[in-house]
Amino acid sequence: MTLISSLTPTPTGFMIDLDGTLVDTLGDFVAVLARVTDELRLPQAARSFIEQTIGQGSEHLIRSVLQEVGGAQARYDEAWALYQRHYAVLNGQHADVFPGVEEGLRQLRTLGVPMACLTNKPAAFARELLKRKGLDRYFDHVFGGDDFERKKPDPLPLLKTCEAMGSAPASTWMVGDSSNDARAAHAAGCPVALVSYGYNHGQPIRDVPAQCYLDRLDQWLRA
Repeated sequence: MTLISSLTPTPTGFMIDLDGTLVDTLGDFVAVLARVTDELRLPQAARSFIEQTIGQGSEHLIRSVLQEVGGAQARYDEAWALYQRHYAVLNGQHADVFPGVEEGLRQLRTLGVPMACLTNKPAAFARELLKRKGLDRYFDHVFGGDDFERKKPDPLPLLKTCEAMGSAPASTWMVGDSSNDARAAHAAGCPVALVSYGYNHGQPIRDVPAQCYLDRLDQWLRA
């Protein structure tokens, strides 16, 4: 175990993922997608499938679910509109903040460096979820998957977030739960810490290269 202040490189900023890192939102996705497929008169996707599919943006999730349940991709626009409507209502209702998250965010705040929540979730949903869970006060910036031209694992969102925070990528830590976050961080030249309790598309997180692995956000471990 190590103190945050002894991390190498010394952090000058933090970018923290949302789904699977700060908040367990799987229940939200399952509930919303159940309503979407019901209205489309399609079978519901299995919870296990949804768990392994989230993390690459809502567009990817909806297209993947349509394919999984036998829906035509031509129905994507209809499914997207339903998804937007139902998510706005259910956002956070079936989601819980992971243990140690608030304590960890408070620890990071003591460093006095800028912090951003950086997610592939649509920005409006991300900001509302953080507000509903009382986590918005910890962040200087919140950026969603529709704030930039490309999403993680592309490095662009990380580089733009570093720019917004005025923090050099080489010392701005990306904290996430998946290979998506790690790939984006490596491509952007950012150090990365990965939590062990997230989704990661159903794959073991410690198979993903990172500087640090976390069992809780308030408990930093040496790689």
